[in-house]
Amino acid sequence: MQKEMFCTVCALFFLVGAVSAASAATLRCTIDSVEGDKVTMTCDKADQLSAGDEIKVRPPKKGGAAIEGC
Repeated sequence: MQKEMFCTVCALFFLVGAVSAASAATLRCTIDSVEGDKVTMTCDKADQLSAGDEIKVRPPKKGGAAIEGC
């Protein structure tokens, strides 16, 4: 009985985590200009944003660097 309940609770936590990760918004943006600390961007689906929202910006990776291994 306890084992079944434990498995059910674990499955529920997994389901909630998967749903919350899938609902995170991802926008594609193009940088128009940079002036000091201000960046002007044009984004697809920009209607999802409002003034004062905090967003994470990940700069593009620079190509050409080889990954060395053992």
